[in-house]
Amino acid sequence: MNPLSSSSSAVPNRSPALGEVPGTDTAYTITDREATRQARFQQVGQRPGTLNIREGALKPRLFLMSYDDTTCAENEYTDRYDELLAELRTHPELKHWIDVRGYGDLPLMERFLQDFGLHPLQMEDVLNDYQRAKVEVFDDHRLFMVSRMTDFTPLLEIDDDQLSIFTGPNYVLTFQDDYDDCLDTLRARIRSNFSTLRRHPALYLAYALTDVVLDHYYPTMAAIGDYIEELEEAIFADKRPRRLLNRILRIKKDVVRFRRLVYPERDKIAEILRLPEETMPETLKIFYRDAYDHAIQTLDLAESYRDNISSLTDLYMSDQGNRMNEVMKVLTIISTIFIPLSFVVGLYGMNFQRHDDHGRTLPFNMPELYSPWGYPMVLGIMAMVVGTQLFYFYRKGWLTNR
Repeated sequence: MNPLSSSSSAVPNRSPALGEVPGTDTAYTITDREATRQARFQQVGQRPGTLNIREGALKPRLFLMSYDDTTCAENEYTDRYDELLAELRTHPELKHWIDVRGYGDLPLMERFLQDFGLHPLQMEDVLNDYQRAKVEVFDDHRLFMVSRMTDFTPLLEIDDDQLSIFTGPNYVLTFQDDYDDCLDTLRARIRSNFSTLRRHPALYLAYALTDVVLDHYYPTMAAIGDYIEELEEAIFADKRPRRLLNRILRIKKDVVRFRRLVYPERDKIAEILRLPEETMPETLKIFYRDAYDHAIQTLDLAESYRDNISSLTDLYMSDQGNRMNEVMKVLTIISTIFIPLSFVVGLYGMNFQRHDDHGRTLPFNMPELYSPWGYPMVLGIMAMVVGTQLFYFYRKGWLTNR
């Protein structure tokens, strides 16, 4: 269905969802992963194509960018869906990017479903926003694509959001569940008067969205690489961060998860390259071939980082063993030093009498106990034993890091 010819009605306002702060962009309290798990359990057994809004979803914000070779206009139409639709009908000669951020309004999502002729199963994939990257073709050669936007957060974790893309004859419709994204560079390109993007058809915008998402994988991987280097340096640091092994295992899990995001993206682009000419013109496939190369490079980086982290884990365990060996060496040296001293002290701690009951001298019962220099002599002998041992250990290199 073409939205330029469909009728529309007013969209009701929605009160702030649970976890939202009215008038702000504050995120909901539960995490994306927890919300996704809850949604999966709640939807078991429901009819295919049933639309559900997860608890805590943000209120939708509607943005429209309309452009051609010479002009560019943009505006926000939050709570003004009818005006947005009227703008599309008024200017069919322009190319339009309708950007929907936030899902927290089921009637509005149903309006998009009807006015843009979307399939309920595809809208269900949009709202249940943890889909793998993929591409589907409408009967009229329109496309539905899913990409995963990634970022390396200040919490040192990989965060990813779903970007759903629908193409039309002169528009591209995108959905995402958050207000922030990685597409500002693309918006700046559209605003530029010298942008070649504005001279291409609307289908090129769908490629540009995919390309920006792929390009944003590189800063994410660069941040991961820097963090891996920091972890490697921390292994050999004198003062290690607490729970260093937990950090290593966590970034390893994130890198494996990142690979699971990129593999479907590569397969999606490969499937686009196999689409017929009437669906994907050959003039655009050359751009997707470049995007395919980017996906391959990102996968290579992810594989390399996964191997590095595995080596990092082995390095950590090896260094732990070396540190334990150093501790045991020190304790062993200390024990070795005190073994002869304990023998001497124990020897002179034996209570043998010097004289028997009749006053006769017993010559073999420690005569040095009554020597005026006995105590200093024993201390000197003990010091000499310790000095000899330390000299021997030093010559062997046991007191150094050799």
